[in-house]
Amino acid sequence: MIGPGGELANVGAAWTSASPVSVLIIGVGNLLMGDEGVGIHALRALESDLPVPGADLLDGGTGGINLLEAISSVPKVIMIDATRDGQPAGTITLLRPARVVDFPRGLSAHDFGLRDLFAAAALLGQFPELHLFTIAVETIHPMCLELSNPVGAAIPEVVRSVHALAHRLVASR
Repeated sequence: MIGPGGELANVGAAWTSASPVSVLIIGVGNLLMGDEGVGIHALRALESDLPVPGADLLDGGTGGINLLEAISSVPKVIMIDATRDGQPAGTITLLRPARVVDFPRGLSAHDFGLRDLFAAAALLGQFPELHLFTIAVETIHPMCLELSNPVGAAIPEVVRSVHALAHRLVASR
């Protein structure tokens, strides 16, 4: 996991840099922008619920090119992010973008977008198998650490879905 200072740190004693990781679960978002931080909130909920050997967690923060090495080093990525796709707040969608053009337009606006990140990976020939969980948000509140009720209520379902998917993906190595 990438800590707040940008340092690499694994979550939990079960994951070490020596153990092979076939699935990387990345939560992205900005915790200081209310619902826009839902990917990080979901990742934190997964920290205590993810004893899946072969899977690891990464706090991707606001995305960025610094995630390129991480996504290029594993065959499968599960990503969690907020989206403004016109759905009711808290709506969960699982997407399987196989190409950069398959990314939804409503993904949260990070400094260096996820579409750009995966475009760079594709240019390097290292586009992983991607499973993208999006949680619909309606309003972004700057300088707010809390999630709205509908977005917060989506977290347990996202955690269950990511956990089940990670088990299937690790088993299908």
